[in-house]
Amino acid sequence: MQRIINFILRNRNAFLYSFLALISLVMTVRSHSYHQSKFFNSSKWLSGSIYGTGADISSYFGLREENRRLLEENMELRRILFNSTIDSVQPMDSTMMDFAVLSAKLVKNSFSSPRNYLTINKGKKDGVKQDMGVITTKGILGIVENVSNNYATVQSVLNSKSNINAKIKNTEYFGSLIWEGDDYTIAQLVDIPRLVPLVVGDTIVTGGMSSIFPENIPIGTIKKYDLNASRSFYNIDVELFNDMANIKNVYLIENKNREQIKELEATTTNE
Repeated sequence: MQRIINFILRNRNAFLYSFLALISLVMTVRSHSYHQSKFFNSSKWLSGSIYGTGADISSYFGLREENRRLLEENMELRRILFNSTIDSVQPMDSTMMDFAVLSAKLVKNSFSSPRNYLTINKGKKDGVKQDMGVITTKGILGIVENVSNNYATVQSVLNSKSNINAKIKNTEYFGSLIWEGDDYTIAQLVDIPRLVPLVVGDTIVTGGMSSIFPENIPIGTIKKYDLNASRSFYNIDVELFNDMANIKNVYLIENKNREQIKELEATTTNE
């Protein structure tokens, strides 16, 4: 206590000056309308800055929750999109949908080897199954190959074993999307016949001839093409919409009718 008293006594002149200055400032503001307006404008600016900073901080810490909510909304919209038809005018419940959609995040990504794989943070306990299609908001990414309880590996489109049915948008001309291993931004579309009119910049989408991906999911655009004279088919370079080196959030697609389709096809083949 004695130290506090001594501190006050040592600095009494400074305290007295500050007290008198404060009284003078209050009296000046109260006696002049111009000073009052300046004071209140300054206080509003200060309080506004404080509230704005507080809101920015709250928004920053709420980004994780906001991102989760947006992922769930996108997942639901994609589920509806993949299951919608031209003739459908009634809202669909889960029993009417042929495709189920899950969201996940990448925990590992490779794009520089001949056989690239990705790892996602969802597994069997989340409903992930082998041969589910994997996409991003921009386009296709690959196909689920192996699944554990908590994780799954995905065969990337940047894999020499990858072979995905694809077509030129707004046409019924389809072929196979493969990867020759030269450039992680470019895949190849083969088996498109020479009679098909091609234009650089045409969009390539999934063809819907497989039981994994719905039709018309974006893949990329034609960057260049040439004719394989010996086979009368085009060799087409497709510039992928996905930046395969920069991917975080993904969606998994399950065709609920896939097993039924496979069984029917196997029965037909064996007859």
